[in-house]
Amino acid sequence: MQKIKIFLITTLLLVTLNGCQTIKQKTDAIVEKENEKLSKFIGKSSDDLRMDLGKPDEDFKNAKGNLELIYNTKKYGIPCERRFEIDSNSIVIGFVSNGCF
Repeated sequence: MQKIKIFLITTLLLVTLNGCQTIKQKTDAIVEKENEKLSKFIGKSSDDLRMDLGKPDEDFKNAKGNLELIYNTKKYGIPCERRFEIDSNSIVIGFVSNGCF
């Protein structure tokens, strides 16, 4: 009886750990796809960014004096924020994506 109990517990733990690994792999793949999508804007003008993503929800000058454009959306009730940093020549030099999938 004890051996069956240990076998069942071990099997349950292995299945649970395998499920967690699968979720992590799927999440990593989604994040990588999001980064690839947003990376295409690096080095392009802010006009190209606005043409593809539309009017930003917010814009302001950051501590470095660069313009930041912020796009907010929601998917399945989960907020997504994409921030793009624009230099003085109106070129996209960076981005950050939070909660987007």
